[in-house]
Amino acid sequence: MASLLLRRARLPMMGIVPQSVRQLAASKGVEPPSICQAPLALFEYLMEHSDRRTSEQIALQKQVDDGRSAVMAGSPDQAAFFKLFLQAMQAKRVVEVGVFRGSTTLAMALADSVHHVVALDVSSEYPSTARPHWEQAGVAHKIDLRIGPALDALDGMVRNGEAGSYDFAFIDADKANYDAYYERCLQLVRTGGVVAVDNVLWHGAVLDQDARVNERSTSSIHNLNVKILQDERVDMSMLSLADGCTLCYKK
Repeated sequence: MASLLLRRARLPMMGIVPQSVRQLAASKGVEPPSICQAPLALFEYLMEHSDRRTSEQIALQKQVDDGRSAVMAGSPDQAAFFKLFLQAMQAKRVVEVGVFRGSTTLAMALADSVHHVVALDVSSEYPSTARPHWEQAGVAHKIDLRIGPALDALDGMVRNGEAGSYDFAFIDADKANYDAYYERCLQLVRTGGVVAVDNVLWHGAVLDQDARVNERSTSSIHNLNVKILQDERVDMSMLSLADGCTLCYKK
């Protein structure tokens, strides 16, 4: 039975934990991949005592949960962290590699300091569902959605003289190209800027020795994890936030 606290929460209990977290837990036979595989009830507690999402964010999350491939969506605790982090570093310009349904995009654009988010995605299908929520939240003018291969877009930004002009970059797209995205983003962020790499724990698959060799996405993530640890161009911290997120501070 739900606790009195859960019954009185301003969101229904099933709405607090996103469907992406529930689906992933069910598919892997484990608890949610957030806060070090904490029990679902603990994740619910975390959200109840930290959830300051706007009505637009809640509506978008519901749409994400009701749609296809919800497991690919960003975790709301991670999105809240990014919003706070961007405000703390007074970030103005952000590049996001991989938008999907745009919930993390919305959170970052809601940061008061942020003026411009270049949001890259290979398809308009999923990001298009987010645009009405961006508009309702009053931040659509901050978000520059660009559809097409992200590597082409990033290379074009470098050629256009944008290297060193961004404060923060977030990588959450196809895993096979993670190393290439990392290198481009490291060029685009300024000295003192941060590159965040998502899914670095890959639902635990990085522990599988065979997958590290034979499965392309797992191999790509693991190899980048090893590379970043040894990369003298950055200071880094790998967090257990969501499905693992590495923050890379450009020296």
